[in-house]
Amino acid sequence: MDNMSEIVERLRMAFRSGITIPEEFRCLQLSKLRSMIKENEEDILNALHADLRKPKFEAILSEIDLVTNELHYAINNLHSWMQPEYVTKNLATKMDDCFVRREPLGVVLIIGTWNYPLQLLILPMVGAIAAGNCVVIKPSEVSATADRLIAELIPKYLSEDCYAVVSGGAEETKALLQNRFDHIFYTGSQVVARSVLQAASVHLTPVTLELGGKCPCFIYGTVTIEAVARRLVWAKFFNAGQSCVAPDYVLCSMATRDALLLALCETLKDFYGNDPQTSPDLCRIVSQRHWTRLTELLKKSNGTVVVGGETDHKDKYIAPTVVYVAEDDTLMKEEIFGPILPILTVESLEEAIDFVNHKEKPLALYIFSNETSVINTVLEKTSSGGFCSNDGIIHMTLPGLPFGGVEYPPFLESIVWVTSMLMGTMTARPGRK
Repeated sequence: MDNMSEIVERLRMAFRSGITIPEEFRCLQLSKLRSMIKENEEDILNALHADLRKPKFEAILSEIDLVTNELHYAINNLHSWMQPEYVTKNLATKMDDCFVRREPLGVVLIIGTWNYPLQLLILPMVGAIAAGNCVVIKPSEVSATADRLIAELIPKYLSEDCYAVVSGGAEETKALLQNRFDHIFYTGSQVVARSVLQAASVHLTPVTLELGGKCPCFIYGTVTIEAVARRLVWAKFFNAGQSCVAPDYVLCSMATRDALLLALCETLKDFYGNDPQTSPDLCRIVSQRHWTRLTELLKKSNGTVVVGGETDHKDKYIAPTVVYVAEDDTLMKEEIFGPILPILTVESLEEAIDFVNHKEKPLALYIFSNETSVINTVLEKTSSGGFCSNDGIIHMTLPGLPFGGVEYPPFLESIVWVTSMLMGTMTARPGRK
């Protein structure tokens, strides 16, 4: 605890000195962070492969390129973000200068997660640095190799007076949270999020929570079933389904389900071959504990496994699996976060919309249809953090699009918009109203 207090105090003293305020300093640190990614790309890819057996294509796309693009975006726009925003004046202030000036909060804490060890830690860090904050980052201990690499690289490239890495497990995180921060950004589960909120409440620290949920995928109206299958398989089984925005389950009619199954079988064979376990393009479950959770969910399900279902404990392998389920099935109770895709038949679009609206608002919602009226109906009658038609998870690649949920805690969307501006995440990564 003492050591962590010393780290936080060191960063607070640096912030009070004003070193992080000038544009030149912020831009230099962002440029160094970009150099860190570029010069250590091979080591980063090896670490991701060691932790998750993440395929090279997936690692480059979701970790290297996304972070690099965010850095380019921040560096190119930093000057304009730092300018005052002038507002409309009234008669009483006609002769005054009236503007909004964005200022950094101070010392912020970013707690990352294991499924995208680089992306989900460095992206919010980019925004925090761009805003002129000092930053403590806490990588996930579950992705241990990436954790060690990040802890080694950050001090080599960034100012040690302003940026620090704290490694460790749950106890170290609890000790870290006893310190007062000016903002906490957490990515992960709702269970841990409650502990983060409780710790933050002691100091009335504002918090941004990026949590998961069950993201539905509608397939209704006329569709090109082969295209749907290919995009659905790519989005669902990317990173072995260990993505907070992955389609969690499918809603469609019985006729669509039967046609979809045939297309899914062909697509899975095309993507991963006859034996997916030997495919170099399929990620693994991150740990034995997470593997056990997923296999137990599958065992408790009363659904019918129609594709996949094979598992290997030692290899932390679960085959891409498709299950026909009822709405009260075990697989429909919680976020799956793995390569298991339930398909629930609901004959009408109205029924499907009603089913989704009776659940927590999802982080993302997907609709496949060739009919604009169907897409617009789903868009207008549902609420979700993100919405994507005729594609999956691709909205994550755009730095200019907001990203985040809408309902945890209540009014999170509005809260995140405010805190994101204060932190300087002008790329709108955490989400805004």
